[in-house]
Order: sequence, then structure tokens, then C-alpha cells
Amino acid sequence: MALVDGMHQLVKAPIVLVRDRLNTHISHAMRELVAEGAWLTVFLLPAYTPDLNPVEEMWAYVKRSLANLAFVALDRLEVLVRNRLKRLQYRPDILDGFMAGTGLALDHRASP
Repeated sequence: MALVDGMHQLVKAPIVLVRDRLNTHISHAMRELVAEGAWLTVFLLPAYTPDLNPVEEMWAYVKRSLANLAFVALDRLEVLVRNRLKRLQYRPDILDGFMAGTGLALDHRASP
């Protein structure tokens, strides 16, 4: 929940959240955040379906760009990960590819 809210504060843009039905992902506090956040669109997946989760492919993409790098401090890694994620914002073709790989369509908003 803090990550989603923090990401919204960082990018200052609407967020699309694709989540599974793990109990911590559908907590009372998370339901409140979804209800309050007009900036947040949520799509629900079944309980465990990594092949249907475009975020899994997105993180794999980011991790590949970090392969064979050594970091002397955690803050340096954080800067690089933020940079990689920021670059993805300007690559809708790649983001669309992550979604297309799932076979899912973005045609309706799921209720939390």
C-alpha cells in the first residue's frame, strides 16, 4: 500500500495496479486506498498467476538491465532502478508488450 501511494507521489500521475488476490493485497487498508484514489485503477488477477501478471515481465526486464553490475551501496542501486523505471514510462510500446504477453485485455475496471 505504501509502495503504491509512494509511486503516485513520485510520478504525480495516475497508476494502474494489476494485483492478485493474496490476502495482504486485499486488506481493509488497501480497499480504502482504492476507494479513495481516483488516480488508481485496479485490475484483479486470480490468487496465483505469475504468467498473467505483466509486472513479473516488467521486473524481469529491469533486472536484465542490471545484470553483471556490482553496487557499493544500496542507494546507488535504488537510483539505477528508479532510472530504469522512469525510462519505461516513456516506452509505451514496451509496456504494451508486457500486457500483451499475458493475453489479457484492458477493457473494464475490476472492483476491489
